[in-house]
Amino acid sequence: MIALLRGILLEKHPNQAIVEAGGVGYDVNIPVSTFTKLPEKGVEVRLYIHTHVREDALALYGFLTADEKALFEKLIDVSGIGPTLAVKILSGLAAADLVAFIRRGEVDRLVRVPGVGKKTAERMILELRDKLPAVTGGEPESPSAAALSPVDQDVLSALLNLGCARVQAEAAVRKAKAAGGLTEFEPLFRRALELVR
Repeated sequence: MIALLRGILLEKHPNQAIVEAGGVGYDVNIPVSTFTKLPEKGVEVRLYIHTHVREDALALYGFLTADEKALFEKLIDVSGIGPTLAVKILSGLAAADLVAFIRRGEVDRLVRVPGVGKKTAERMILELRDKLPAVTGGEPESPSAAALSPVDQDVLSALLNLGCARVQAEAAVRKAKAAGGLTEFEPLFRRALELVR
């Protein structure tokens, strides 16, 4: 399988790049986010590749960053999302925003992407919320997460490790903190755990 492709960029379009490597021109499907960062034609380019094999076709999907490729591969693991829709999703939302919206359960933001209906958005959140890696370059944090102290972050992390959903866990930590007087990890954790149930 092809995992990386380095060669001369022959053509580029918002959803396609043709890269010549070793005398062969590879037709690569790309999201708009990759297209906007491609160099001019005739310049060497390096793309991380996902090779998608079906009975009747072999297709290459290319990304400028390993993070974006990993996110694409997570998306196509969600039932009902194929490679074409995954490329549309990555074209419609910046990777960091997509991760943030999924983690926060923001269905209304996800359905703005053409081709993503409410059920698909809900499946993405359900199946990916706790599986997504942090995106290099920073993720926009929710105001509530940004306001959490290091101890609060540790409590939040412990709740997530126990399988609590992020939104409920953040709310429980805020409520436990608002009750006052709890500044150490263990008492704050126990109080938040009671509130998350």
